[in-house]
Amino acid sequence: MTAAAAAARHRGRNRTLWFWLFVGPFVAGLVVFTYVPLLWSIALSFFDAHNTVTPTRFVGLDNYTAMLSDGAFVDSLRTFVVFTAFIVPTTYAFSLALALMVNRVRRARAFFRSVFFLPAACSYVVAALVWKTSLFNGVRFGLANTVLGWFGGDSVAWLSAADPPWYWLVVVTVRLWLQAGFYMILFLAGLQRIDPALYEAAAVDGARPGVQVLRHITLPQLRATSVAVVLLLVVNAFQAFDEFYNLLSDARGYPPYARPPLVYLYYVALGQGQNLGLGSAGAVILSLIVVVATVGQARWFGLGRREV
Repeated sequence: MTAAAAAARHRGRNRTLWFWLFVGPFVAGLVVFTYVPLLWSIALSFFDAHNTVTPTRFVGLDNYTAMLSDGAFVDSLRTFVVFTAFIVPTTYAFSLALALMVNRVRRARAFFRSVFFLPAACSYVVAALVWKTSLFNGVRFGLANTVLGWFGGDSVAWLSAADPPWYWLVVVTVRLWLQAGFYMILFLAGLQRIDPALYEAAAVDGARPGVQVLRHITLPQLRATSVAVVLLLVVNAFQAFDEFYNLLSDARGYPPYARPPLVYLYYVALGQGQNLGLGSAGAVILSLIVVVATVGQARWFGLGRREV
């Protein structure tokens, strides 16, 4: 072996050593705290495990059958559909509107971008408690009821379990406030990749600025970004937990459809019964639904399809 080959081999070993030195802790944490619990949860779903994470009696698919025949779990899936129908188009439209406005600003663009993005760094628990105790607390001195009083309206018990279900307005608005800024940044990145020559050509052809330009130029150029935003919004809707749990914490007072799947599974696995086997089966079912929904949307939108 020549000296040059030995030196090259030594440099290769050093690169490998430094690679694992930096990446190793992350990979170890990912395996220990993500993959091992995930595989253990899948295994636990086939066992009868009450008040323990250690499998006891093998029951096969009984946990899955019991979960799919549980009306409360089916109602929680309906909650996801309702929540998604509200939050996905609302967040999409609001974040796109914010991105369009910020993109047109010529001065202090970084300031407005930071201000609108700032709520994304806020904790969901903290935001839910602020909404519950200050904005929509249902008392006469709450901010929402104070504004209603200015216009002669009566106070509303926003988080009451009675009809009409005003708590949906509270849940949707807190989620909208928290995540609109993040998706605004994604839309801003997409808007800045659009060639200005397209808008100039549209103006020469007589296209009126506003709806025509938005429909025929901006939205088609934002297709890839829009697909990514919709996919992320749907997955995040499946993962809704903090706002529902902290705003609607009284499980006895609210109907089953006021709880999304994660909240229901929390009560099953960590509630009074602590049926971890049944809760694990529900988590696997929910994960499969998320995967199928995500892949289906990606295929429907043509994500990754090569255009010719």
